[in-house]
Amino acid sequence: MSETSPLGIIAGAGSFPLALARAATAQGRPVFALLLKGIAGPDLQAFPHAWIGIGQFGTMVAQARKAGCRDLVLIGSLVRPNLWTTVPDLGGLRVLPDIVRLFRGGDDHLLRGIAGIFERHGFRLLGAHEVAPELLMPDGPLGGVRPAAADLEDIALARSAIAALGPYDVGQGMVIGNRRIVAVEGAEGTDGMLDRCATMLAAGRLKWPRGSGLLVKAPKPGQDRRIDMPAIGPDTVAKAAAAGLKGIAVVAGSTLVVDVEEVIRLADRHGLFVVGVPAGEAP
Repeated sequence: MSETSPLGIIAGAGSFPLALARAATAQGRPVFALLLKGIAGPDLQAFPHAWIGIGQFGTMVAQARKAGCRDLVLIGSLVRPNLWTTVPDLGGLRVLPDIVRLFRGGDDHLLRGIAGIFERHGFRLLGAHEVAPELLMPDGPLGGVRPAAADLEDIALARSAIAALGPYDVGQGMVIGNRRIVAVEGAEGTDGMLDRCATMLAAGRLKWPRGSGLLVKAPKPGQDRRIDMPAIGPDTVAKAAAAGLKGIAVVAGSTLVVDVEEVIRLADRHGLFVVGVPAGEAP
């Protein structure tokens, strides 16, 4: 049965792969970690694992099958690799024409196609939320700070803009304040967008006092949430504070949150709100 076979975790960067591994093992399910070289952190070496180069698709499949994995989860930050510097193994060469075609599009197009390749090789791709629903953002605020009425208006506007940009496979996150969108998440990811806002604030290009803007994250319409679900953690809160923001809003039940206690501690320390808004409120 797939539920008792090891869960294969294809691990990118950040703390989410470890959080998922711990959640799975707490449920009594064994874990086998497929650690992407130069990307994944060392923490998952505490579990049965193999280090895999980004182009070694054949090795990854062989290791997952040897470990008895039927279900795979792709989780963690992953920068789109450079095809010209990637060294594929034989299995990677066999799927390379498919990968080249998938690169001609946005990240959701690429990840959805990669999921399809794994499925054609007999695996089932699961979302982290399907394995560990306790990692999902709850409805309502975390911590002691709550959004004001004007903040809720900005949240609604940003979600409307995210929905409009969704068909172009861009814009999962935005920074907004006083009904003005000042940054849209691109290839740099949420952390890079927040770093950009912090730089603009320090340079005086972001004309608002500290504690004025919001980070809003929501799934794009039609997004495959098995492989690219919005996520926040303590680093998100710290970077939002550095960018001079007053709060973070995400969609409850459709956003992963790691280390909730630390998220709350940092949010309260910086006077930020972190709120999960109902999915049904999307425009």
